[in-house]
Amino acid sequence: MNGPVIYDANTLPVDDNVNPYAFSVDLDGQWFLQKGKMIAYYGRIEFHGIGHGYLDALIRTSFHSPMHAADWVVAEGRGRMLLADRSFDVNSYDLEDGNLTVRSGNLLAFQPSLSLKQSIVPGFLTLIGTGKFVAASNGPVVFAEPPIRVDPQALVGWADCPSPCHHYDHQYLRGVLGGVRAWTGFGGTSGEEHQFEFVGAGTVLLQSTEQLMEEIPTGETSEQDGVPPASPHNQPSMPRMPGQLGDLQRRFGL
Repeated sequence: MNGPVIYDANTLPVDDNVNPYAFSVDLDGQWFLQKGKMIAYYGRIEFHGIGHGYLDALIRTSFHSPMHAADWVVAEGRGRMLLADRSFDVNSYDLEDGNLTVRSGNLLAFQPSLSLKQSIVPGFLTLIGTGKFVAASNGPVVFAEPPIRVDPQALVGWADCPSPCHHYDHQYLRGVLGGVRAWTGFGGTSGEEHQFEFVGAGTVLLQSTEQLMEEIPTGETSEQDGVPPASPHNQPSMPRMPGQLGDLQRRFGL
């Protein structure tokens, strides 16, 4: 039986997967990194918070999402950096002169040649330009062309098409209770009652499940992380979160 593969600073993959759940970034300069996604590194690397005066020029050109500024850092230096996210599948993808919007929790890291902007749809971020980004997933993604209506919980993102509109089916709107739910969101919904509607040219990315589970807030840890406290009530490890970026094409010709 073969033993485990043991890596060092020279044998780690260059901008490639170490295994399905960890990715090795060959850092020579700067990358934007979501807090809590770096698990180890070799070399001389420093991590600076967004808003650090030294990074003003970089932030001015590449980071335009003030609501998410506290969730991100800039990794700077030379070395190999290992990224992972709670045993989710992790992969990198190349965006070529593209415009891709994804769930904010799915995006682990991106090169400064890409510009990050805040989507008008809450919970999503948009990458514009050319460069590499790293994202987490819990399975394959279905690529579909508009016009299409999508269960909001199954939506991963969209590329080069207008932002979606809300669509409510007639059964959902019937009666006083349906009207209250439509305006307030109270009372529960399903994808059969409420969808996101996409029109125009582009690509819509769908995940293979409708269930979204609660994320661990970026930059924080749960009791399941690291060494758990001595308690008979410890919970099992947090399950993988559906709704994350899946097996995208390795290159976007957008």
